[in-house]
Amino acid sequence: MVHPASDEAWVKDSEPAIVSGSRQNDASSPSGYKVGFPPKRKLVTQFTDRLKETFLGDDPLRPYKDQPRSRKFVLGLQYLFPIFDWGRNYNLKKFKGDAISGLTIASLCIPQDIGYSKLAYLDPQFGLYSSFVPPLVYAVMGSSRDIAIGPVAVVSLLLGTLLQNEFDPVKEKLQYERLAFTATFFAGITQATLGFFRLGFLIDFLSHAAIVGFMAGAAITIALQQLKGFLGIKNFTKETDIISVMKSVWGSVHHGWNWQTILIGSSFLAFLLFAKYIGKKKKKLFWIPAIAPLISVILSTFFVYITRADKDGVAIVQHIEKGINPSSLHKIFFDGPNVVKGFKIGAVAGMIGLTEAIAIGRTFAGMKDYQLDGNKEMLALGTMNVVGSMTSCYVATGSFSRSAVNYMAGCQTAVSNIVMSLIVLLTLEVITPLFKYTPNAILSSIIISAVIGLIDYEAALLIWKIDKLDFIACMGAFFGVVFKSVEIGLLIAVAISLAKILLQVTRPRTALLGNLPGTTIYRNTEQYPEATKVPGILVVRVDSAIYFSNSNYVKERILRWLRDEEDQLKENNLPKIEHLIVEMSPVIDIDTSGIHALEELYKSLAKHDIKLVLANPGPVVMEKLQSSKFTELIGQDNIFLTVGEAVMTLAPKSREEA
Repeated sequence: MVHPASDEAWVKDSEPAIVSGSRQNDASSPSGYKVGFPPKRKLVTQFTDRLKETFLGDDPLRPYKDQPRSRKFVLGLQYLFPIFDWGRNYNLKKFKGDAISGLTIASLCIPQDIGYSKLAYLDPQFGLYSSFVPPLVYAVMGSSRDIAIGPVAVVSLLLGTLLQNEFDPVKEKLQYERLAFTATFFAGITQATLGFFRLGFLIDFLSHAAIVGFMAGAAITIALQQLKGFLGIKNFTKETDIISVMKSVWGSVHHGWNWQTILIGSSFLAFLLFAKYIGKKKKKLFWIPAIAPLISVILSTFFVYITRADKDGVAIVQHIEKGINPSSLHKIFFDGPNVVKGFKIGAVAGMIGLTEAIAIGRTFAGMKDYQLDGNKEMLALGTMNVVGSMTSCYVATGSFSRSAVNYMAGCQTAVSNIVMSLIVLLTLEVITPLFKYTPNAILSSIIISAVIGLIDYEAALLIWKIDKLDFIACMGAFFGVVFKSVEIGLLIAVAISLAKILLQVTRPRTALLGNLPGTTIYRNTEQYPEATKVPGILVVRVDSAIYFSNSNYVKERILRWLRDEEDQLKENNLPKIEHLIVEMSPVIDIDTSGIHALEELYKSLAKHDIKLVLANPGPVVMEKLQSSKFTELIGQDNIFLTVGEAVMTLAPKSREEA
């Protein structure tokens, strides 16, 4: 088997990747090694190994090997419910950190939940419901110590936008709520299915750049939607694009704006932003921006109550249903056309929620240096949303703002979610009537201050510096959300991400290699101008797997390199090319179309008396070249361990014949 190491490594000192029989002395090889072939394996074995590596790369069954049945049952129970694992070592010291964290994020989540439910065009209590049941389920099943569960702005906006396209949230309130629960049910099913079948890699198709643009666009859209409550406008557009919103805002400037509402909203928005500024400046004061929303709600509610500003046109919450989550299982659509609608909306919302939660979980897991099981997270998130759909909740996921506060407050385990959930329970049972006079303007201010953090302009600038194509994906998603709609922005984000993948797959990079003087190392002549070409030999590297989608391009690109080189040689009256070496170490795989392209390249070169030589093909590629008998066509003597060996063997012949 050919060793895949780079040319600068001495072959004799390489890792022992060469199979038995390959380390035989060979006079034709300068290093004393000849090209080896991997042992033949059955097609079924090859296929099953590939499936195992794709879906079971982390070998999840390894802990169960050689274990008694009782131990396997315990391990399986701990896998599904991690609380049985870390709960054994739980102590009072950890609970102290979790209790403080839970109280802190509860003070943040209560006002946010009321506001986010309005984004989804649902009654305020549904936001609180979604911070009661789902966090309890996640605490039992989740593997992250830091994620704080509940409704989030982006998913709430997405749900509200998609649901109102089907039913009017005011005139068809019951049908709207039923579709919301149905969408939540299918969001959970989607998430759990991805986890069960270990298909989490699908969420990676939404690139980081696209997510940055999508989140920033969603943040601006959410903030624009809050102008209704912030300015006290009664008749407001249902469209989410910036043009429609601004027309609605300026169309109401003379008769729709309420100065008392604007005063309340702007005053407390300034307070919230100042609190965030203090929290950023001094990390120890993280609790100030965390409790600022609740303080704002208390103060503004008291102000409206004593002044009765609601009689002067200041819109208030008015009523929040008291009591814990009622059952909603009977409200979920399980038949009829609304099932399809619920599935489509739920699948999209579930994927976005999953992407956000996994990203947050990985971030904090990296900061605390522990491993996060993505598939286990999907099962936990999916299960909690399925249960949530049956208990009057809408789609919940990991919240970045709350998770950051949770982390800063010193959370130790998922018990912080349980503490938060119990505080929300207390709120539902006792405190909800006190929110009657809470002005909508304060909820708008809280949401605006929360979503500002989603606009990551520093990440956008970094993307511009690193990869212009990524920046196009970022801006495409951003402008799609801002100028059209959330779903269009999401579609653009996915489309551009897939287009980038297709472009990279169908148009892989190729490079012309030259020799670094005084070494046997061959490198890209563009990157290393001092690298010199070997007379009579052209060295080309293919930086990708060779598949049906790019095989013809690779062949044509290599021939183009050859034509350009021969034209230069003719102009300078230099000897013609006699050998074409293809450096194949970056070629991790090849299919039948790729092999066919190599055969055509071989025949095309033969017509011009040029020999095709391969250097450093990997084991997978070598196995397929052998099976297709391409190695017999090209000749095993024309396959070398490294480019350096190929040139050392071929260059003397070229000079003698010249």
